[in-house]
Amino acid sequence: MRFLVDECTGPAVAEWLRRQGHTVFSVYEQARGMDDDAVIQKAATEDWILITNDKDFGDKVYREHRPHKGVVLLRLEDERAGVKIKTLEQLLEHYADRLANNFVVVTETRVRFAHT
Repeated sequence: MRFLVDECTGPAVAEWLRRQGHTVFSVYEQARGMDDDAVIQKAATEDWILITNDKDFGDKVYREHRPHKGVVLLRLEDERAGVKIKTLEQLLEHYADRLANNFVVVTETRVRFAHT
């Protein structure tokens, strides 16, 4: 799969996804400081599923009606890299086929597919 990992989500998540065989663009590694409008535009036009823990992307999708190819919003109590990776591992194991073109909110214990 193709993932654009937001800067706030961090390089450890990007590296883990690469080790799993995914194609990854890491804002932290490759375009640090890129603003949210540019991030969602790049994800949409280049067919990336965005992984972020920035709630502002909910506003971009729902209030501004910005197009996307899929957004995974991590809403974690513990935002350490290991928790993000474990959460994504579970998400991909159970829902990989449903991520494209959906807005998905993920916590440590719950996955919710929001309507866009």
